[in-house]
Amino acid sequence: MTKQTLLNRSEGRPRVVALVYDGLCTFEYGIVAEVFGLPRPEMGGDLYHFASVSLENKPIHAAGGLIVNASGTRTDFENADIIVIPGWRGKDEIVPTSICKEIRAVHTRGARLLSICSGVYVLAAAGLLNGRSATTHWRYVEDFQAKFPEVIVRANDLYVDEGDIVTSAGSSAGIDACLHIVRNDYGAKIANSVARRLVMHSHRQGGQAQFIEQPLPKNGGDHRLSELMDDIRDRLADTHEIASMAKQAGMSTRTFQRRFLAFTGIPAMQWLTQERVSRSFLLLETTDLSVESISHAVGFGNSETMRYHFRRTLAVSPLEYRKRFSTSPASTAKVA
Repeated sequence: MTKQTLLNRSEGRPRVVALVYDGLCTFEYGIVAEVFGLPRPEMGGDLYHFASVSLENKPIHAAGGLIVNASGTRTDFENADIIVIPGWRGKDEIVPTSICKEIRAVHTRGARLLSICSGVYVLAAAGLLNGRSATTHWRYVEDFQAKFPEVIVRANDLYVDEGDIVTSAGSSAGIDACLHIVRNDYGAKIANSVARRLVMHSHRQGGQAQFIEQPLPKNGGDHRLSELMDDIRDRLADTHEIASMAKQAGMSTRTFQRRFLAFTGIPAMQWLTQERVSRSFLLLETTDLSVESISHAVGFGNSETMRYHFRRTLAVSPLEYRKRFSTSPASTAKVA
C-alpha cells in the first residue's frame, strides 16, 4: 500500500477478477473468493464486484479432484480494477504466451495485480517484475530467483507492495495481502471487520517474516506470550520495554527476545510499533481526537513519533489518512 493511491469511496466498488486455470490451487482461490467475493450485509453492501475468469480454452481441473467452470468473461477480465493470480499449476509449468500477453495488457491499462504463492511465476513470466521487488513461498525462492534473476526477491517477506503490483508468500500470507488491499481501499475499520469474519488477526505488515526457523516456545511459553500480547494491546499507552515485557512473561530478557521472535516472526519492539500504528488507524477513522491525543493514547508519546511511523507504514500523513477514511464528521477539522 505504501505507493498506492487510497480509494475514493465515491468511485464505487472496485472490480476484482480471479484468474482460474487448469491445475487451480483451490486453497489460494478460496482465499480470494472469501475476501473479495463474499456478500457483506453487515457493512451495508458488497465491497467489490467479483468474478472468476479463465483465459484457457480447455477444461479446468482443480486441486482435490474438482472440475471448475468459470462464469466470468474476458470482458470482466479486461475491465477489472484488480487481477488476482491465486497460485500457478507448478514452478516448472510454462505460463502460456497468451496469458502473459493479456496480463500485460490489463496492467498497462491500469489494473492492479496481486499474486499469491506461486502465482508470482505468472507475473514474472509476463515480464512485469523485472527490476522490481517481489516475494513468494520460501520453498520456491531459490528456483524463482534462478529462473528470473532480474527480479529483486525479498525472500522472508509476507508480501511486497510495489504500488500497482502486490506479491505474497504462502497461502496464509495471501490472506494478509488481500486484507492489505482491503485496508488500502477502505481503511482499517472495514479491513478489521473482514478479518474478524475470517477469525484472524487484522493486520500483519508485509515485512514480517513469512516462516519461523526456530521451533515454537515450549513449556507453556507460547501461552505466556499470548497473554502478554493481549495485555499490552489493552495498555498500549503505557511504557513497554524489553526488560518490563520479559519480567511480565517470567523470562530473562535474552530468552524473552528469542522466544518472542520464534513465536511471532518479528522482534518484540517491532511488534509493539505495529500494534500502535494499527490502533492509530482506528482512532483516526472513528474519533475526532487530535493526532497529538492519539499519539499519547497509543503510546507513541508525541505526534512527531506517530507521524514518522505512520508515514513509514502508509506513506501518507495521519491527517491525510483521516480525511479519506474518517467516519466522524468533526474529525477532519482537527489539527494536530
